[in-house]
Amino acid sequence: MGLTGRIRVPSDKSITHRAVMFGAVAHGVTTIHDPLLGADCRSTMEAMRRLGATVEERADQVVITGTDKMASTTIDCGNSGTTMRLLTGLLVGFDGTYELMGDESLSKRPMGRVTVPLRERGADIEGDYAPIRIRGSELGRIDYTLPVASAQVKSAILLAGLRAKGETIVREPMLSRDHTERMLPLFGGRIDVTIEDGVRVIRLDPGGLKGATVHVPADPSSAAFFWAGAAIVPNSRVTTVDVCLNETRIGFLRTLERMGASVSIERARPLGEETVADVTVSTSTLRGIELGGEAIPHQIDELPLFALVASQATSPSTVRDAGELRVKETDRIRTVVTELKTLGVDIEETEDGFTVRPSPIRGGDVDAFGDHRLSMMLQIAALLTDDPVHIHGMDVSDVSYPQFHQDLQRLGREIE
Repeated sequence: MGLTGRIRVPSDKSITHRAVMFGAVAHGVTTIHDPLLGADCRSTMEAMRRLGATVEERADQVVITGTDKMASTTIDCGNSGTTMRLLTGLLVGFDGTYELMGDESLSKRPMGRVTVPLRERGADIEGDYAPIRIRGSELGRIDYTLPVASAQVKSAILLAGLRAKGETIVREPMLSRDHTERMLPLFGGRIDVTIEDGVRVIRLDPGGLKGATVHVPADPSSAAFFWAGAAIVPNSRVTTVDVCLNETRIGFLRTLERMGASVSIERARPLGEETVADVTVSTSTLRGIELGGEAIPHQIDELPLFALVASQATSPSTVRDAGELRVKETDRIRTVVTELKTLGVDIEETEDGFTVRPSPIRGGDVDAFGDHRLSMMLQIAALLTDDPVHIHGMDVSDVSYPQFHQDLQRLGREIE
């Protein structure tokens, strides 16, 4: 039995994080419709409460009354790298002292990509791993060229620029997720984006924000698991509705199209600063492909899922230029390779990626290693075999998708 039906997956995690932070430092009231209330976004919400903003949960809404002063405090960022990296940029310009902590996994993740450039521009920051200690100070003009595509680094520097003395310039040789640039004007941020000599240049003038209304679309990174399942589980057809179609977020959907998947996009329409649509994927015969270079940043979170999909293609696939995977919630290259090998996949680890060959999935005991995306990928893998697949730590998927297991059941499949 395949996966069949229509579903609205949870709202977008990246957009929710930013809407909560911007609302917390904005003058007035911000209303966020359909926010994601998974563990990571709750870490951001609780952080903003501790810093002095009022954050209220109502039916399908979060209502925030902002503050122009950030109270000195210690903040537990949980497992959320986005919370820690963006807060580091946000707090460096406020008058206070702050300590950012995290769980065991987050404490092993490098923060230097944010702390080093901010420190070089005058920020008073101790530590390149959690705990991060910040003493607020006024920064001067910032002009920074991103060495690698990173939406979190770009966003942290732009947030620091809100309270800098002069203009902030971020130069981006390769486009990364652009939700920050899209959303700041909604809150009154004075921002301009141009292309100069092939480089994307973002200019931000300092100044306060004002409250806004934000509508959060469905998260394409969550929808991707159903797109993958529909493409590779026999007799499947799944429609995900109201999904954010920002091109910086749907690299995996474009990859499925390259592999030959049956993909239909309907009812494309604006929602706030983004575009949403209904996406239908059906069971397809897929061919292997190579992924690297500019294709990687737009699907970095979906590459573990790509490894599974590639195992069901008719020819080998290769991923390169994805060394970023080694510093996620886990070393995602190593854990994906070891766990898929347990399920019979012919996959080889490389320094910055992996090679996958067509393989039948078999049963086995696997572990999510505290990684929500690995848990969901393994749950999709379990649909490809009649043998038992036991997933230890499966509930960690609640971090970004609290109802994932139940939604899989609703679409027609039960797993352990």
